[in-house]
Amino acid sequence: MGDPALVMHVLHRFDTGGLENGVVNLINHMPRGAYRHMVVALTEVTDFRHRLQHADVPCVALHKPPGHGLKVYPQLWHLLRRHRPAIVHTRNLAALEMQPIAWAARVPVRIHGEHGRDVDDLHGTKRHYQRVRRLYSPFVQRYVALSRDLAGYLQGPVGIAPGRIEQIYNGVDAERFAPPPAGAAPIAGAPFAAPAHWLLGTVGRMQTVKHQTLLARAFVRALELAPALRDRTRLVMVGEGPLRDQAQAILDEAGAGALAWLPGERADVADVMRGLNCFVLPSLAEGISNTILEAMATGLPVVATRVGGNAELVDHGRTGELVPTDDVDALAQALVRMATDPARAAAMGQAGRAEVERRFSLQAMVAAYQGLYDRQLSAVGEASGGA
Repeated sequence: MGDPALVMHVLHRFDTGGLENGVVNLINHMPRGAYRHMVVALTEVTDFRHRLQHADVPCVALHKPPGHGLKVYPQLWHLLRRHRPAIVHTRNLAALEMQPIAWAARVPVRIHGEHGRDVDDLHGTKRHYQRVRRLYSPFVQRYVALSRDLAGYLQGPVGIAPGRIEQIYNGVDAERFAPPPAGAAPIAGAPFAAPAHWLLGTVGRMQTVKHQTLLARAFVRALELAPALRDRTRLVMVGEGPLRDQAQAILDEAGAGALAWLPGERADVADVMRGLNCFVLPSLAEGISNTILEAMATGLPVVATRVGGNAELVDHGRTGELVPTDDVDALAQALVRMATDPARAAAMGQAGRAEVERRFSLQAMVAAYQGLYDRQLSAVGEASGGA
C-alpha cells in the first residue's frame, strides 16, 4: 500500500502561539494512517516542537532573514524535491510567498490558511497586503479561513472566489481542557488560590497585538470602580514577551502589583486555566482564538474584545461578554460585573463548556481538515486520470 501521503506544513516560526498550537493539535490527533506530516518554519523551530506526540514528524528551520523570502527559495525547493509532499499547507501571509515554489516543484495540492491579522493590519484595510494576497492567489488551489470574518476578507477586499474558500473553526481538546470537579484548583507556584481569592486571568504571548497592557490598566480601573474587589479579586497574566514588564510596571505604579501574578511562560496551560474563575482576552486582533476555546472548554466565562472571530466564539451575555477594543473603562466595567456576581459568571462558564462540546470539538476540526485533504487529492487524481 505504501506510506500515507505527506503534508508539509509551512509557517513563519514554530513557537508558542495559537496558530502553531492548531498545527500541533491537527498533527497529534489526525489518524496515523491518514497522512504523514512535516513542519517547515521559515525562521526558527523552538522547543515548542516537543508538543508533537510523534517522534517521526520532521521539523525543519530555514533561518530566513527579515524581508522577502528569495534567499530561502533554494532551500525550500530542495526540501520539496527530496521529500515530495502530496500537500503543501502554508499559513498566514508570511508563508504565502512559498506557494510559487510549491507550484514550481509540482506539488499536487497547495492549500493556504488565513489564521488572523497582525498589529500592522488590524482590520485588513491595507491595500498592499490585499494586493500581495491577490498576486499569489493563482498558485493556491484552496484557502482555509478560520473564521467567517476572515472568509469575508478573502472574498471581499482580496477577491478570492467563494468556491475556493473553506471555513474551518479551530477545535479544542475538551478532555485536556475540562472544568475541575470541585471548583477552581490551585495553580502551582501561584500566590493566590480559591476559595480565598477570585482569579481573573489571561494566557498568551505578551506582544502588541495581544494588548495585555490594556488588561493591566483595566484591572487598576476596576479596583477604582469597586474598591471592595481588593479583598478577593486577583489578576493572573501568563506569558512571556515585551509587554510583560510594561504590564507589571502599570500595576506597580498603581499600587496593585501585589494583587497580580505574572509568572512568564508556562507549559501547564490546562492547569492554569483550571485555577482561574474568569478568562480575559484584550487583543487588538484575533482570528479564532485557541485560548478562548480552551477557557470555554474549562468552563470559564470569557471577557474579550469584539475583534476578528471573537464574536463567533463568545455569545455576549450568555457565555461571556464582548467589549470594544482598546477601551479601558468598558473592559474594567465588564471585569467588575464578573467579579461582583460570581454565580452569573459560573453560569456563563457552564454555557461556554456546552457550546464547545456542540460546535468546537477537536474531532470536528481534524475531520474537516482530513476531508479537505482527501477531496483535493482525489480531485487531482481524477484530473490526472482524465488527462
